[in-house]
Amino acid sequence: MARTEPAAQSSPLAKLESGGKPAVAAALGEIERAPESGASLALLDAAYARPTAHVIGLTGPPGVGKSTLAGALLKLLRAGGRRVAIIAVDPSSRRSGGALLGDRSRIAADATDAGIFVRSMAARDRLGGLAEESLAAMVLLRALYDVVILETVGVGQSETDVADCADTVVFCVQPGAGDSLQFMKAGIVEIPHIVAVTKSDMGPAAARARADVEGALGLAPAGERPVDVLSLSAAKGEGIEALCEALDGRWTWLNDDGRLLRQRRSQARHWVAYALRQRHGRVGLKRAGELALADGESPFAKLAEISARLS
Repeated sequence: MARTEPAAQSSPLAKLESGGKPAVAAALGEIERAPESGASLALLDAAYARPTAHVIGLTGPPGVGKSTLAGALLKLLRAGGRRVAIIAVDPSSRRSGGALLGDRSRIAADATDAGIFVRSMAARDRLGGLAEESLAAMVLLRALYDVVILETVGVGQSETDVADCADTVVFCVQPGAGDSLQFMKAGIVEIPHIVAVTKSDMGPAAARARADVEGALGLAPAGERPVDVLSLSAAKGEGIEALCEALDGRWTWLNDDGRLLRQRRSQARHWVAYALRQRHGRVGLKRAGELALADGESPFAKLAEISARLS
């Protein structure tokens, strides 16, 4: 084994890796409690500088089978030796504001497997289901695992946050539930990189849903890369390998010609702008000035610096 340099040993990420899942869980808890403390910012800055994972966003209407699909992906990815983290964004409790933990309980994961980490997080007041805490958790887990799966609460006309933090967005459509019509009506057609028609064992209804989606995509403006449309049954384990192949194909494409770096930098600038608008309003955002991030600059450090200046 190669010798670890002293600087690497003192890295906050190295401490998490040596501490295993309990250390990661404790770090996420501290970030939720004190997101702008010196320790939290140092950890997030270090994590942002070391992005490792492919971040996959699973979105779609409630009941479409996102949790079952997340569990099936987890099983296949772990069988291939990849370390996987899942952030299951749940509806918020009206009393405590915390996650109701519904999605986490439906994801089958071996608690003793050090290569698996599952975290439930509350949507709070975000329609799209991704609070600032979820973004911070994603950045931290992105530095520690090979794949991070973000499972959202649901999707609608204004619920498209996942597109601003995931590398690849998988939109799930359920046959016979009108999801394909919603897909066409809500402008969601512009969001996904992969569309998964779930419960493909429903036969003609599944084939009809897939045809509807393909028709909607045919009317949408062409992107840089065609959207993959797949049929699968997560409960039966059918089509999961094809989905993994499509995900790997997009990951390879993203890593070519600097696409991934450009996409993530644009997303980070969006996070900063959104957080500033939430904290200081539109006037504050205007006073903040230029929000562009230099190469390697952390959005967390940028946000803290601008917020301190505006306060």
